[in-house]
Amino acid sequence: MIRVMVADDQAMVRTGFGMIIGAQPDMELVGEAGDGVEAVALARRVRPDVALLDIRMPRLDGLGALRALAGPDVVDPVKVVVVTTFDQDEYVHTALRDGACGFLLKDSGPALLVEAVRAAHSGDALISPSVTVRLLRHLHPPAPAAPERGGLSPREVDVVKLVARGATNAEIAARLFITVGTVKTHLASVQAKLNARNRVEIAAWAWERRLVG
Repeated sequence: MIRVMVADDQAMVRTGFGMIIGAQPDMELVGEAGDGVEAVALARRVRPDVALLDIRMPRLDGLGALRALAGPDVVDPVKVVVVTTFDQDEYVHTALRDGACGFLLKDSGPALLVEAVRAAHSGDALISPSVTVRLLRHLHPPAPAAPERGGLSPREVDVVKLVARGATNAEIAARLFITVGTVKTHLASVQAKLNARNRVEIAAWAWERRLVG
């Protein structure tokens, strides 16, 4: 069973997410929190497999809770999926850098919520054209004279571009006519070269450097 925690300051949202999680045969709800301070304490106590965090919460916002649970200095990070109605540039950039394993807008629907939880639990991250790519598209630093490739090989760049567009490993394999195992090998190499912890950070790197448009 995938043990899921929900943190949101709106009781109706927590209830709705709890019903969606509880309806899945492979998931269980292990706790709810109404603010960021409560979310951090609860997550440290129950150690969920995946925590769903809203951004705007009282006492401590979701980004602060994310840093406390999954930030770069956290020894044993919790897998966090940010579920929000807000897509401001600074929120997205900060969350990407602080270890979020995925992004959803609250109107994405139950299917994507469930998919995001399963992806985070498996060590992946939900990169969907309707959600994450929409957020990453806002990251527009000045375009370099020549795109920076970070030491990636041409094939690794191809893989990164597809990751940034929301493709799964199976979809990347089909598009590039390689095996899923080869995709995973490329992604492991990319993560090492870019010092990226997950697919979300790889996608952010690609969007920031205008490798996709």
